[in-house]
Amino acid sequence: MTSNIVPWPELPFAAWRDTCATLQLFTQIVGKIRLTLSPWLNHSWHVTLYVTSRGLSTSPIPYDARDFEIAFDFIDHALKISSSDGATRQFALTGHSVASFYAKVMGELAALGIHVSIDEMPNELPDPIEFSLDTQHASYDPDAVARFFGILGNADRVFKQFRTGFLGKASPVHFFWGSFDLAVTRFSGRTAPRHPGGVPHLPDDVACEAYSHEVSSAGFWPGGGAIEYPAFYSYAYPEPSGFRATKVRPGAAFFSEALGEFILPYDAVRTAGDPDAALLDFLQSTYEAAAIAAKWDRDALECPIGKPGVVRQIQPHE
Repeated sequence: MTSNIVPWPELPFAAWRDTCATLQLFTQIVGKIRLTLSPWLNHSWHVTLYVTSRGLSTSPIPYDARDFEIAFDFIDHALKISSSDGATRQFALTGHSVASFYAKVMGELAALGIHVSIDEMPNELPDPIEFSLDTQHASYDPDAVARFFGILGNADRVFKQFRTGFLGKASPVHFFWGSFDLAVTRFSGRTAPRHPGGVPHLPDDVACEAYSHEVSSAGFWPGGGAIEYPAFYSYAYPEPSGFRATKVRPGAAFFSEALGEFILPYDAVRTAGDPDAALLDFLQSTYEAAAIAAKWDRDALECPIGKPGVVRQIQPHE
């Protein structure tokens, strides 16, 4: 069977703006189900979604004596719910407003004997509308969503490779539905000053807990607001002196004063001779900018990038 997948597809934000907004709200509904039923994990890692071979998934969610999982299938364009007792439900993602999607998800869960009540107000978005009342957002372009999934798969692969070069505390590669981005974060091991909060429609205590420790964080974001195109980003919290003035790679990367982070336009990666290498260069150089400026203990925290089937060599002093 011949694949027709474009390795690094085009996805201009303007072409799928409405679908992107609708899909973000779909993921918030599903993410809030995981949030409501999962015990709190540091840095809100219990709320995220994960890239799969077909889309995004909650991973197993505990419910009484069983588990269930909710998955976005961006190949068949369906939402699929499966339970550890063997029960399954699914429905098409096309043809739904946010309100009808919310009702359908809750109805399918109830049919499986899963009853959950979530906060219906979207997070981190301007002018939020309660999910059950939102008939305005109702766009779903399967081709655009498939392209978005293609980018997520590529970013997930490269982010996971980058993650292997760090021995210290690091997040999983995971998808935050509030900000609608795929992210991976490294930690210096030191605590950070209390975050000031102020994230729109996000409780300050959540932001403060998320940034309780010093980080260098990178990710992919499809665009909107200050940056009207898909891009990779990297930032440090707290931002060390000299960080934003550091020259990073590749040449298309720049520091956005509006966002307070380094930006690498997705198209610069997509059109590079070796997209994976260009993205890794951005991830490594922006991490080094943070680690050097903040004086991280790099000797203790770093190791060579991992290779398949090759055990990491331990030095005698370890």
